Amino acid sequence: MTPATEKPSPPAGGRGLGEGGHEDYTHPSRSPDHYDTLETKTADERGASIAHALPRAVAAAMRESAYATMFAGVDPKAITGLAALAHLPVTRKSDLIARQAEHPPLGGFAGLDNLARVFASPGPIYEGHADGPDPYRFARALHASGLRRGMLLHNSFAYHFTPAGFMLDFGARALGCPVFPAGPGNTEAQARAAAHLRPACYAGTPDFLKTILETGEGLGLDLSSIKHGHVTGGAYLPALRTFYADRGITVLQSYGTADLGLVAYESEARDGLIADEGVLIEILRPGTGDPLPEGEVGEVVVTLLSDNAPLIRFATGDLSALMPGASPCGRTNTRIRGWMGRADQAAKVRGMFVRPEQVAEVMRAHPGLGRARLVIGQQDGRDTMTLRVETPTRDAALVESLSRAIQGVMRLRGEVRLEEPGALPNDGKVIEDTRPA
Repeated sequence: MTPATEKPSPPAGGRGLGEGGHEDYTHPSRSPDHYDTLETKTADERGASIAHALPRAVAAAMRESAYATMFAGVDPKAITGLAALAHLPVTRKSDLIARQAEHPPLGGFAGLDNLARVFASPGPIYEGHADGPDPYRFARALHASGLRRGMLLHNSFAYHFTPAGFMLDFGARALGCPVFPAGPGNTEAQARAAAHLRPACYAGTPDFLKTILETGEGLGLDLSSIKHGHVTGGAYLPALRTFYADRGITVLQSYGTADLGLVAYESEARDGLIADEGVLIEILRPGTGDPLPEGEVGEVVVTLLSDNAPLIRFATGDLSALMPGASPCGRTNTRIRGWMGRADQAAKVRGMFVRPEQVAEVMRAHPGLGRARLVIGQQDGRDTMTLRVETPTRDAALVESLSRAIQGVMRLRGEVRLEEPGALPNDGKVIEDTRPA
């Protein structure tokens, strides 16, 4: 995999992620509100871009030993859209951990020869990134948050072990913005530095900016220069939004991972998160891997459209849902509702683990049914399981068949309750553990 090369700096707003995941400076924005013209592609233009970039990303992935094994027999040229992509296996964090343990250092997903840095995330999972002006593609998200050339970014993400600090640092520098690498902690020192340096924008977790501001107020410091914020890495609750709005600070959020970089970001419309131009997002039903339609909650699975370090159908373990239509801000890419919980819902019942994959196996033997949820409870100190299944029928034979399937697949007895269609909440949960903590 070849690292990206530095190109001359364009005017503000002129950088974009070109086809194939390359940094491309040939798409200046039509509007100061948009980073580049890639954000406003028509459906036909976007489809053509995907048809060009996706086969290249799959081919680049297959040049590495891990994907060469996983995708044996796959013709990259045939993977031109989401329908074809759905036939490829999902890559999970557990796959990375297992392969890296067996084939150090990076498990055959990338070599060290073309990398600029290697980071470590909990797991542990080791991530490498190629050099370039914006390898994690966060310039787009920072631009949407109001950061512009010459503004100082106060960056409170860590620069140690994990790549979070570098993700935002590279993005700001790609916009032509200097960065104060504050890192986490040292709240009073950060407040004093912000009062002196007068940054225009904060980057960090959603709640830490509040802590800095309140600390600064307690010390009598003037932190009024901070008019913008870009937050990620935690829940951005309505109360926090109100806190910042009351102080005249525009704070928007993004969603990304150490493995993928930027996945999606919030715009001034504050209506969902818009997919980065360098990724494809699928929402899959937990336990099955089946793509879900708009509105249905499932696991976020991301394909990185890069020739440098592609990840193909990488399962994040996070829940979200696709939103219909385009954002009111004019950006046309796919939108998701934001983080809605975790997809990894395994639970231990009577000494045995039950998993969403097992629920999916039970349901596959009974086609035509709606949503299903395995509810784990406790009665008289004993674990209980109840499979709730949406169906318009009230067939005793169906109950008996599902009960036998539960025992056969999970090696545990469980009750079955038939529910009316639409009775189960659309929250992506396949296993619900209601036992006292």
